[in-house]
Amino acid sequence: MRELGIGLIGTGFMGRAHALAFNNARAVFELPVNLKLAALADADTERAQRCATAWGFAQAHGDWQQLVNDPKVDLVAITTPNHLHYPMAMAALAAGKAVYCEKPLAVNLEQADAMRRAASAAGVVTRVGYNYQHNPMISLARQMIDRGELGEIISFQGEFSEDFMADPASPWSWRCEVGHAGGALADLGSHLLSMARFLVGDVQSVCADTQTVHRRRPATPGSTQLREIAVDDQVHALLRFANGARGTVSSSWLKHGYKNHLSFEISGTQGTLAFDQERLNELRLFRVGQDGFQRLLAGPALPGYAAFSPAAGHQLGYNELKTLEVQELIMALAGQGVDGTDFEAAWQVERLATAIRVAAREERWVKVSEV
Repeated sequence: MRELGIGLIGTGFMGRAHALAFNNARAVFELPVNLKLAALADADTERAQRCATAWGFAQAHGDWQQLVNDPKVDLVAITTPNHLHYPMAMAALAAGKAVYCEKPLAVNLEQADAMRRAASAAGVVTRVGYNYQHNPMISLARQMIDRGELGEIISFQGEFSEDFMADPASPWSWRCEVGHAGGALADLGSHLLSMARFLVGDVQSVCADTQTVHRRRPATPGSTQLREIAVDDQVHALLRFANGARGTVSSSWLKHGYKNHLSFEISGTQGTLAFDQERLNELRLFRVGQDGFQRLLAGPALPGYAAFSPAAGHQLGYNELKTLEVQELIMALAGQGVDGTDFEAAWQVERLATAIRVAAREERWVKVSEV
């Protein structure tokens, strides 16, 4: 088998998740290539070396450009704060290397457009980390919709809320900077928008409202100095899908009690499907003529599940979804897979998010084709 060199940039929560996923993919799947954890980069050289040793990477770099230039690296995985996605991905694409980038793709539509064009010109495989779509239960939901088991789809109601910014005393971070992040819509809502497009299809037009609830936060933990906040804390939007369905999406990082509440209900003329990421191994299904909802439980009959457990009810978790995402990426790199969100599809998500921001700012319905 040919060798595929992996280069990972970033050592935070997502960097660790990627490292686990690459290691797990080698352990649980028969891959068509030999994965080599070639290099890891972090701005903190000591941390880079420490994490490279702990996670099994052969080389550590204190400069991400050195990793991109490393001839042993074939795939560049980017897990840095959002504003760094653009320069890192563009450098990797210019070097002719495949790119696996965390979401959102970029901090503005112009960057996202340049990235998808550069990827197309480079002719390399790209993927963006919308890992929730790799849940076997989401694949099952897509199959049921495509088979017409819900009839004609008429509505999508979705929410992705957490509470990690609910405390107004939570300090400023890069997530609060317009040029570095983009608020709850970018951080959480992008997952929901990608999910809506994956399950129901293209969105034609939107109307929306966004709000910054906590307009100032401590500059640092415990500081009396306050910094102004301009990014959205919550967003609510109405959607008109190209297929005629209607929808609502909402996202907040202020909603007390929710930790990973990516949820949706999809209704058709013959039934309804419901899902909540906090119970990620279940779907709730109602068909016309039933008495109440039926609970569908994940099990080894679903593609991907059996690689981790031979029995239903034992359940997959976040890191297993990331491993399934990496498996699909590796198959695509080997010319044996086409699933997953590439830079072109991720640009469509960014375009939709931009339309929502325009609609909220101008207080009107906005066609996605306008932006």
